[in-house]
Amino acid sequence: MKKETALYFGSFNPPHIGHTAIANYILNNSDVDELWFMVSPQNPLKKSSSLLPARTRLELCRLALEDHPKMRASDFEFNLPRPSYTVHTLIQLEEKFPDRLFSIIMGMDNLQNFHKWKSYETILENYRILVYPRPGFNAGDYEKHPTVQIIDAPLMQISSSYIRKEIKDGNDVRFFMRSQVYQMIDREGLYF
Repeated sequence: MKKETALYFGSFNPPHIGHTAIANYILNNSDVDELWFMVSPQNPLKKSSSLLPARTRLELCRLALEDHPKMRASDFEFNLPRPSYTVHTLIQLEEKFPDRLFSIIMGMDNLQNFHKWKSYETILENYRILVYPRPGFNAGDYEKHPTVQIIDAPLMQISSSYIRKEIKDGNDVRFFMRSQVYQMIDREGLYF
């Protein structure tokens, strides 16, 4: 039997307690065996001006997931052509890990833009998509799709962009992330 591995794609710029709480909820409330944070070197739909280097964000993710036996940070996309498209990553992952069954985690906000993803129809037809709620967004036409599963996770109104703004404004953000993540950001002067 293949091990179900959920892929949580994102910039994680920085990773925060909203990311880890949702990941933990999915592990506790689904048949997912493992969950990988797929750190994206560059999201084709986002500007990269405020993006920390990929290796720095990977290290922040590793710190955020430290000590969790079923979560890990992955640099798999770092060696793929850029920009990285999810459909290409999935094909490469299936070749490298034939013993795993992959599913995708995304927020309801991303689901509304899903039709803009490269080869989104292929993803929709071949992979389970676990969708967590985001305030102000709904599933629209995807709500009844057989591969889309809306997760009844708690609403998280924390965002990486909010945290970056708070850091720039000189505000204390230590409780929005694991202490190890905050310590690295503070020590290295990230986002200031």
